[in-house]
Amino acid sequence: MKLERTAIATRLEAYKSAISLPQQPPVEGRLLRMVGLTLEAKGLRAAVGSRCMVINADTHNPVEVEAEVMGFAGDKVFLMPVGNVEGVAPGARVVPMAGTDMVPMSNSMLGRVLDGAGRPLDGGPRIRADAWVPMIGPAINPLLRNPICEPLDVGLRCINSTLTVGRGQRIGLFAGTGVGKSVLLGMMTRFTKADVVVVGLIGERGREVKEFIEDILGEDDIKRAVVVASPADDAPLLRLRAAMYCTRIAEYFRDQNLNVLLLMDSLTRYAQAQREIALAIGEPPATKGYPPSVFAKLPALVERAGNAEPGGGSITAFYTVLSEGDDQQDPIADAARGVLDGHFVLSRTLAEEGHYPAIDISASVSRVMPQVTSPEHLKNAQRFKQLWTRYQQSRDLISVGAYVPGGDPDTDLAIERFPVMSDFLRQDLNESEDLAASIERLANIVAAPQQSKG
Repeated sequence: MKLERTAIATRLEAYKSAISLPQQPPVEGRLLRMVGLTLEAKGLRAAVGSRCMVINADTHNPVEVEAEVMGFAGDKVFLMPVGNVEGVAPGARVVPMAGTDMVPMSNSMLGRVLDGAGRPLDGGPRIRADAWVPMIGPAINPLLRNPICEPLDVGLRCINSTLTVGRGQRIGLFAGTGVGKSVLLGMMTRFTKADVVVVGLIGERGREVKEFIEDILGEDDIKRAVVVASPADDAPLLRLRAAMYCTRIAEYFRDQNLNVLLLMDSLTRYAQAQREIALAIGEPPATKGYPPSVFAKLPALVERAGNAEPGGGSITAFYTVLSEGDDQQDPIADAARGVLDGHFVLSRTLAEEGHYPAIDISASVSRVMPQVTSPEHLKNAQRFKQLWTRYQQSRDLISVGAYVPGGDPDTDLAIERFPVMSDFLRQDLNESEDLAASIERLANIVAAPQQSKG
């Protein structure tokens, strides 16, 4: 035992000596080759995650491209370009950049539209920096976080009443294409009781970025919002950084003791950008073409949202998750459900019927609802969902006239109250209903006496 303790002490002293040695300075290298999206450099000495500038000094075609170190193998270093690599030639200089992990932050970002590198997309001046912060913020000890104990009014009747959200919660909006998720995000942006709104449009069509800002968000609501947009034609690294950047902006305002609403559209595009990068540098695919690093990146991003320490601010986050072919067992959707505090499923069937917002309350759940609602409210919500589900289960029989009234009291009650329940769950794009009114209306629907059948 004594020898074992001595060996441990020896290794500990050796480790302390090693970490006290000065770090070797970065050394520039030369571009060896380009394979797909990956640049390979030789002679470069730079840490993973650091940024470099690829400089092609050809007098006929001078080019400078920013890139980030993604990995290495032996004396080769793999880099991923941030922008267009057209004009880069073999032998180009690869020069490490100093202090590139810091990003500017200030309250002047409110009302602005930025790209994944913090550059203005709205034609306005560059952001004035009140502080320079690292792109990856410090992690909060989970035992020191303020618990989620306060409901958040999002202005949507169906969510306020049957899927109540807590301040500091992280929710996934699971949907296929064309079921109204962007419109739903816009409604929450306008109606939610929050000090600051941070919107991340990651990997979406460029047309949708403009429409979201001008038509859905509007001039008045953008004054308290920061929009970070990285459309689908951006490099995968820029899309990846855009998601991290909008999360860092939300953390910056949370550190000012503000309540922040973070909307990211979409978490799936973030995962796909990481997949492109991982496959390009040679990481083997694991689940349906997604390398293991994708499933490590998701919780690392999502866990940055939530409440701060007691007395601090909060980040309530909504992440859209695209379900390919409306498949809820898609690997990204399945992984997201495991790291989020609830999921709202948008139904294509409801959307095709013109039922908006198309939230399927039977398949959706808010995991913190019992902690932020009263027992009476929770009981009413469960009863409402029970009646709604009972009607949906018997819908085919009801539509063809095969159901005989009197066979099941709950089904009879669900049929009677279905028009009222359906109207309750629908909401116009410009209509808002606060939390108290939603809860009261829910209680009235559930408590309404059953009509006599004569």
